[in-house]
Amino acid sequence: MKDKNTFYITTPIYYPSDKLHIGHTYCTVATDAMARYKRLQGYDVMFLTGTDEHGQKIEDKAKEAGVSPKEFVDNIVEGPRGVLDLWKLMNISNDRFIRTTDGYHEQAVQKIFKKLYEQGDIYKGKYEGKYCKPCESFWTETQLVDGKCPDCGREVVDAQEEAYFFRLSKYADRILDLLENTDFLEPRSRVNEMVNNFIKPGLEDLCVSRTSFSWGVPVDFDPGHVVYVWIDALSNYITALGFDNDAHQDYEKYWPADVHFVGKEIVRFHSIIWPAILMALGEPLPKKVYGHGWLLLDGGKMSKSKGNVVDPYLLAERYGVDALRFFLLRTFPFGTDGNFSNESLINTINVDLANDLGNLLSRTVSMVGKYFENGQLPEEQTGDALDDEIVSMASTLRDRYEQAMERYAFQDALAEVFKLIARANKYIDETAPWVLAKDEANRPRLARVMYNLLECLRISGVLLSPFMPDSCTKLFGQIGACAACTTWESAGKWGSLPANVRVERGENLFPRIDIQKELAELEKAAEEAKRAALPPLETEPLLEETVDFDSFCKNDLRVVKVKDCQAVKKSNKLLKFTLDDGTGTDRQILSGIAMWYKPEELIGKTLAAIVNLPPRKMMGQESQGMLLSAVHTERGEERLNLIMLDDKIPAGAKLC
Repeated sequence: MKDKNTFYITTPIYYPSDKLHIGHTYCTVATDAMARYKRLQGYDVMFLTGTDEHGQKIEDKAKEAGVSPKEFVDNIVEGPRGVLDLWKLMNISNDRFIRTTDGYHEQAVQKIFKKLYEQGDIYKGKYEGKYCKPCESFWTETQLVDGKCPDCGREVVDAQEEAYFFRLSKYADRILDLLENTDFLEPRSRVNEMVNNFIKPGLEDLCVSRTSFSWGVPVDFDPGHVVYVWIDALSNYITALGFDNDAHQDYEKYWPADVHFVGKEIVRFHSIIWPAILMALGEPLPKKVYGHGWLLLDGGKMSKSKGNVVDPYLLAERYGVDALRFFLLRTFPFGTDGNFSNESLINTINVDLANDLGNLLSRTVSMVGKYFENGQLPEEQTGDALDDEIVSMASTLRDRYEQAMERYAFQDALAEVFKLIARANKYIDETAPWVLAKDEANRPRLARVMYNLLECLRISGVLLSPFMPDSCTKLFGQIGACAACTTWESAGKWGSLPANVRVERGENLFPRIDIQKELAELEKAAEEAKRAALPPLETEPLLEETVDFDSFCKNDLRVVKVKDCQAVKKSNKLLKFTLDDGTGTDRQILSGIAMWYKPEELIGKTLAAIVNLPPRKMMGQESQGMLLSAVHTERGEERLNLIMLDDKIPAGAKLC
């Protein structure tokens, strides 16, 4: 039985085929803000995020990079500026991080798969249809849009293989009832899409194993099959709590999840497939799936494969983590798409953070420090009817904020806070503290005006802390708010600061930005980032380890004729060879021997090459093999000499 005072929230687990972008950051920051809000309310929160690391695309990407799939995902997840580094930078407060390559998860997935098979919810068959590799999704001909993947719009390929299937169709009626007659899926607009596009046309059984690649959780009772993405990936939400494993013991405490935050492109899997799997397992369903919108760039969805992504590192390091976190949730309604632009980011920082909040904090603390000794208010204070509106507005703010947060309407919650901040700035103009300060007789009134402003800042800071935790901690330090003054309870009542509160002038939390100058700098930084992201210069490695004869004979050594040779632009080491390898199709190989040979002197030469190596990228171009060369030392200096062969030997002749 789930504990009443717990709150379990998750992000989707992200696919580490490349570095994460601002779209992933958007979802994770929203989840983090919700988790921090619930902790502020006193809940025992479990916040889970992680990575979905299996699949054909990962296997292919690793092959292209010349590393194992595990090495590939380790670099993206744990390497410099990888997933874990990004979440640390963005101040993400997740309680647990799961990787689908974690041993406990893989073992649990095998148990889940076997249980479903043994009870008849999984059966063996044959898959024939269309497959989108970027999305790792199977489609029928009728589901395609203009012959392409309906999710990403890219080409699909014919697929046919032996596979296991999950009886998704068995649960169609129960899923339909769940979607139409409960608030399981929000926003409500997503429900119509799921029902009309997937359930009413006829819910088909789901392919849940693959044999055409090996990078996945093995089906332990049928070698050659690996568990296909969705049972593996979706099960993370329960295996991370200890379901069917001994790594954790939190399943009874936290399950069912209070909410899964997911991008709208994977709502289908979380609102149809996931509840069906849980129904088959006889486990409780999550309370809610919330499908948020996309961040759009130039009108289109950001995508790693399309290359139209925004680097959160660049923005966070330039403007501060809290400013970026705030912008993402202040600017875009969480349930709909939002257009990202650098102009919008800078304007939000300037208007909301620098002009409104930052200016209110700076003016208030400065005036208290200027008008009162040691920056401490006197206890003798005098109120006025002019105070009533702002006191009432601040005293009831928490309730309006809470109503918005419980709807996951982050933008509305922040709008309520900034109504109070705007009112407080107006209150300064109305009360004119600089005029009051001219007459000692007005000192009690001046003190109350300052106190009211500090209280507005305190309450605003408490409610902004889930969004900008570090900045709000600094704000509390400047206005003299102790820990007891920054609780959820204190945000619901006026007057928590002591009357004789003492302020401490600090740094300007949100400096104003020169927008034109900054946009030019951002463009320059983006160009530099592109150049830095170019593939590093690669040369063929020298094999220093001992290789036995049997291993050596696995290499396919062939005679090749040089048809053309060109220097590679922006490289002082690489030459690009166009070769006749006897197949009738030209072969391209890049070799790092430019410092020892001129391209024109190699045309027409007969060389030796290994032709069965996986292709790899060098300076953005593909090399389809490796030319054989030997190290020659003369006068203490080493050079590479290509292995030159007799020109009479025909192209394509096997050397070993």
